[in-house]
Amino acid sequence: MKNVNDSFVSLGHWPSAGSFGFNTDILATNPINLSVVLGVLIFLGKGVLNDLLDNRKQRILSTIQNSEELRRGAIEQLERARAHLRKVEMEADEYRMNGYSEIEREKANLINATSSSLEQLENYKNETLHFEQQRAINQVRQQVFQQALQGALGTLNSCLNSELHLRTISANIGILGGPWKK
Repeated sequence: MKNVNDSFVSLGHWPSAGSFGFNTDILATNPINLSVVLGVLIFLGKGVLNDLLDNRKQRILSTIQNSEELRRGAIEQLERARAHLRKVEMEADEYRMNGYSEIEREKANLINATSSSLEQLENYKNETLHFEQQRAINQVRQQVFQQALQGALGTLNSCLNSELHLRTISANIGILGGPWKK
């Protein structure tokens, strides 16, 4: 409790100060100042951060939905390729006598082309998701920093009102004892 009392304005710290003085012990006052600033930042930035995260969540869900549509298209393409493969296999039975090796090459090419297309679509989806996530993280960081800075400046400006300023000037005049004081 003594440390907390010593952290605030000390009334008897300077003998010439009379009824006003400052605590110049930086190590005692910094934790209090930091805790007040952090408390204000958390209190003021919580709603903004939640809104930003909700908006980002909607964008990510939209991106995932688009990726799912791409995946469905790839699956449809794969089904068409499989249907075509079944057709080619039926033709292979018919043409087995005429050139089994040619049909096997066409089958392998078709499977390779389909699997590479599917791989490319999957890679594109993963790259898009990663890019969107990084962009969202960077946007949220930047906006949180801006909101925190604005909140801290607003708090500082609101603490320095004219009444406090006039009381400080009056106390300093009283300490110095000007010529008009008798």
